Amino acid sequence: MGRIADRALEIAEEKFVAGSGPGGQNVNKVATTVQLRVDVFALGLDPEAFARLKEIAGSKLTKSGELLIAANEYRTQDQNREAARTRLLAILDQALTPPRKRKKSRLNRVGKVKRLKAKKERGAVKASRGPVKL
Repeated sequence: MGRIADRALEIAEEKFVAGSGPGGQNVNKVATTVQLRVDVFALGLDPEAFARLKEIAGSKLTKSGELLIAANEYRTQDQNREAARTRLLAILDQALTPPRKRKKSRLNRVGKVKRLKAKKERGAVKASRGPVKL
C-alpha cells in the first residue's frame, strides 16, 4: 500500500474551485472546494486491484481512467485538501486489500443431532396444525 499511496499523492492534480456549502459570504469569494484527479493507469495496479477500484470508485472514475474526488465540507482549502487526500488513500487501501476467503462452517456430530431433533420437533408442531377434525 505504501508505494502506491505515495505514488498516488505524487501524481495527483489539485484544482480549487468555488463551491457550495458552509461559509456564508466567504463561499462566494474564495475557491475552497478541492478537486483531486489521479490517473489510475499511472499507478500500475494489478488487474484484480484495478477491478476492485472500479467497483469501489463507481462514478468517481472517469472513462479516461481518472479518479476524481471532490471535497467541500470545510471552509478552508487546507482542510478540504486533507479530506480529499484521506478519501483517496481510503479508496486505494480498500481496493488493494483482497477480500477474505470465506471458510465453510462445520458442525460436529452433537450439533448435527441437536439440529435434526429441533427440526423434528418443529415439524411435529406444524403437522399438528391442520383442519379441526370433528
